[in-house]
Amino acid sequence: MLETCLKLVADRAGTGELKLIRSALKELRHAYRVFALRPETRKISIFGSARTPPAHPDYAAARAFSRAMAQAGWEVITGAGDGIMKAGHEGPGREASFGLAIRLPFETTANEIIQGDSKLINFRYFFTRKLIFVSQADAVAVLPGGFGTHDELFEVLTLIQTGKSVVVPVVLLEGEGGDFWGKWEEYVEQALLAGAFISPEDLCLHHRARSVEEAVEHVRRFYRIYHSSRYVRDLLVIRLKRRLRDQDVQRLSKEFAEIIASGSIEQREALPEEKDHLELPRLVFHHTKHKFGLLRRLIDRINECEPMDAG
Repeated sequence: MLETCLKLVADRAGTGELKLIRSALKELRHAYRVFALRPETRKISIFGSARTPPAHPDYAAARAFSRAMAQAGWEVITGAGDGIMKAGHEGPGREASFGLAIRLPFETTANEIIQGDSKLINFRYFFTRKLIFVSQADAVAVLPGGFGTHDELFEVLTLIQTGKSVVVPVVLLEGEGGDFWGKWEEYVEQALLAGAFISPEDLCLHHRARSVEEAVEHVRRFYRIYHSSRYVRDLLVIRLKRRLRDQDVQRLSKEFAEIIASGSIEQREALPEEKDHLELPRLVFHHTKHKFGLLRRLIDRINECEPMDAG
C-alpha cells in the first residue's frame, strides 16, 4: 500500500485524484473497523426507496421482515435514511442495526433510530458504500424503489453473476397487493432473457417472495446446510454445517457436471491452505468459474439434502 502511494507521487497524480483515494481509504478503513467489532452475527443488507411513506404496504413489509430477521439472530444493514431504510431499522431496533449513510445535498441526516449510534457510518462516495453493503452481507433483500435501488440490485446480481462476489440469497419483497416485482420480472424475462442479454440460469440469482414469511424462510433455508465458500487455487471449497451422504454427493456431481472443470465433487476435510472453520466438512471441486446461476442452484440442492447424521 505504501509503495502504491509513493508511485502516485511519481506519477504526478492530481490533487483531486489524491484526495479521492485518501478519502476512499479512510471510509473503508473506518467501515471495516466498525463491522469487525461484530464479526460472528450474520447480516442482511436491505435496499429500497427513501420516498416510501410509513403508511405504505412496502414500509410495513420492510419493518416486519427486518424484525423477523432480527428475531432469527440476524443484524440489518440499511442506507440509514427514511422510507424503506428507516423501516429496516424500525423492525430490529437500534441495537441490531447498521446504517451506511451517503452525503447528498437533499438528504443530510440519518433517521432517528440510527442517528448518533456507533454503527452509523457516513460515506462520501457511492462506490465505497456499495462495497461495504455487499462485502458485509450474508443476504440481500430488495423492496421497490427507483434508480438507486435498481443500481444496488443490479450491482449485486452482476457481482454474483460474474463471480466477483460470493453467492448469497437475493430476495425481492413488497407489501401486500403489490406487483412491482412481477412487472420487473416480466421486463427481465421478456427484454433481457429473450434478447439473450442474460442466460437462463441467471434467473436463479434472485427469488421473488410473495410474503414476509416466505422471504424470511428463503434466506434462512439458504444456510440450512450450506455455511460459506471460498476458492483455494482453482478449487471451490463449499463449507457445510453437516456432512452429506455419499450418494447425495455423487448425485450432485452428476447433476452439476456442467460447472465442474475436471474430476468430480468430493466431500473432505479442510484443505491445508485453509485457516477458517476447520471443523466443518467440505465439498470441493474444480470449478469452471462460469455459470454462477448454476452454482446458486447447487447450493439449493445441497440444502435440500438430508445430512448424514439425520434420523
